[in-house]
Amino acid sequence: THENRPRTAWFDRKWKDDDSVPGSPFRPLYDDKIVFSMQPIALVVAESFQLARHASRLLRVTYEYETPHTDLQVEQAKAYPPPTGKGGFQPPPKPRGDARAALEKADVRVDAEYHQPAEHHNPMEMFASTVVYDAQKDAYTIYDKTQGVQNSQRYVTNVFGLSASKVRIINPFMGGGFGSGLRPQHQLFFAVMAAMQLKRSVRVELTRQQMFTFGHRPETIQRVSLGAKDDGTLTAVHHEAVAETSTFEDYEEVVVNWSGQSYACENVELAYKVAKVDLSTPLDMRAPGAVTGLFALESAMDELAAKLKIDPIQLRLQNYAETDPNTGFPFSSKELKEAYRQGAEKFGWNQRNPEPRSMTDGKFRIGYGMAGGVWDAMQGQASASATLSIDGTLNVASATADIGTGTYTAMTIIAADTLGLPLEQVHFKLGDSDLPMSPIEGGSWTVSSVGSAVKLVCDEIGKQLLKHAAAMPRSPLADAKIRDVEFADGTVRLKADPTKAVSYADAMRAGGVTELTDSRRSLPNYLKQKGHTISTHSAVFVEVKVDEDVGSVMVSRVVSAIAAGRIISGKTARSQIMGAVVWGISMALHEETLNDTTIGRFMNHDFAEYHIAVNGDVHDIDVIFVDEHDDIVNPLGAKGVGEIGIVGVAAAIANAVYHATGKRIRSLPITPDKLL
Repeated sequence: THENRPRTAWFDRKWKDDDSVPGSPFRPLYDDKIVFSMQPIALVVAESFQLARHASRLLRVTYEYETPHTDLQVEQAKAYPPPTGKGGFQPPPKPRGDARAALEKADVRVDAEYHQPAEHHNPMEMFASTVVYDAQKDAYTIYDKTQGVQNSQRYVTNVFGLSASKVRIINPFMGGGFGSGLRPQHQLFFAVMAAMQLKRSVRVELTRQQMFTFGHRPETIQRVSLGAKDDGTLTAVHHEAVAETSTFEDYEEVVVNWSGQSYACENVELAYKVAKVDLSTPLDMRAPGAVTGLFALESAMDELAAKLKIDPIQLRLQNYAETDPNTGFPFSSKELKEAYRQGAEKFGWNQRNPEPRSMTDGKFRIGYGMAGGVWDAMQGQASASATLSIDGTLNVASATADIGTGTYTAMTIIAADTLGLPLEQVHFKLGDSDLPMSPIEGGSWTVSSVGSAVKLVCDEIGKQLLKHAAAMPRSPLADAKIRDVEFADGTVRLKADPTKAVSYADAMRAGGVTELTDSRRSLPNYLKQKGHTISTHSAVFVEVKVDEDVGSVMVSRVVSAIAAGRIISGKTARSQIMGAVVWGISMALHEETLNDTTIGRFMNHDFAEYHIAVNGDVHDIDVIFVDEHDDIVNPLGAKGVGEIGIVGVAAAIANAVYHATGKRIRSLPITPDKLL
């Protein structure tokens, strides 16, 4: 307990991790103060799991009661703009024009409040840490569920005062994370603490109920006001949001900025605030901020289209932003118009009768809805190593993670394509803190960041191959430069004359080596990227069937058209979009973590009461990848797809429900009671 725990770091900076937010990070067993319900306050260690569970029930704890403050509706009156300090967070841009005056003069106005509840990640695999103690080396090998092994390593070394050489974190596979593994969680702290105290190997695993004791998508209240001319031209956008944060940290995410970027409008005012509540700090959850803010914006755009009696696609095209209105910068690429076109054609949007409640199928009311989406296409610095053996085997490594996104596959494809090798000869290793540096896996930036490092290091191996090949006696590549050659079928060959080639094995034999190895760090090309907005875009089309007798909603069809640059692995990218769409269905119709504000506790902390979409809720999903060339985003021309697939889905479903029923539901999830 806090009364007998070993000594840990004192300063806040030692407890911060790569995904930390401003404030003081939570410290388990720090003192006797309870800052949120379900907070861990003790650890029991035993020879067996059953004995540990039994012993934990023998503990007796007494409390001094204080009234909790966990009702965001009440606490929003005390909301404030959060300080900047979290990676990727950008405060709302300054107002442009005069949105309030323009709203007053607008021919048509929409003014509505939208609400999205707290949601929990709930991956299938629960969090667990196994610390294997090596008595001879006095070192610890830790098998941890994490989206960043080196992030966990830094956390452990900083908190417990250990050297990096004494701590190794391993996580080659992960059974779902969705952002919940970006920050080190309770079980890692407890397992390391116990192993150090006992000088023994220790495993700590959270229960499903304990998975609700940290991180969640924050409850958010938003107000969107739109003004337009009679012809549909936007004249004003006002979007403000208030989200929850904990009492000890300022969690922040980009919620309202998308409303300034998505559409051309001269008068825009955006505001984002947080309110402190007695809950654990929220945590990044798939497409943090964007899926929240765009639910409100894209719902409001649909409301405006209905008032104007304009087709929702036409309204969006009429106010299409060719450049980023927030900054004035051009987009590095933006094929959203083509996504609208291809998505609408595939979906059969032209068959939509615009009148609400006009389409039926037997007892069901049919609704068509659509929404646009946007997400930042980011790149961070990353490193990779590569070793090419004389037998043609290529081993590539980076400390990144595969959280179910297909990182193994994508990196293998990039390496194989760069050096012209078959996939079966390429092996990619990840999930080990001993491997070359990699950022945490989140934000849809792994292909862009780690993939660029993989390409860079394989390019360097290619240069070594050419050097050895060119030095061979009577070499057909004697005068060739790297720009003159290509790597294909295990050979270095001239682009102009592929018959002039040298095999990798011959080049290495001539150079007197059995393998070529290198490691490289890749950085974003800031000079090239400067002055551009780099984003992915989507257009989502949804058909719903509503049984008005019972208030049930079935999402019968979804078409998601994605513009995300070059797609490295079509199969895994498609799987990412399909999974994101399923989650969007879940967000729109099912997910809600219910908080009893009288005791400040999440009540439905299990899979029985926390509802998620299941197989019966998922029907036809079509994914379209729109051709998009981008030579600014990174050397690969690729953007991530993990987040863009969910952005816009909840709004499209809400818009389809309105079309089917004539009822506008502005508070998620859309449950039968709200329709009845």
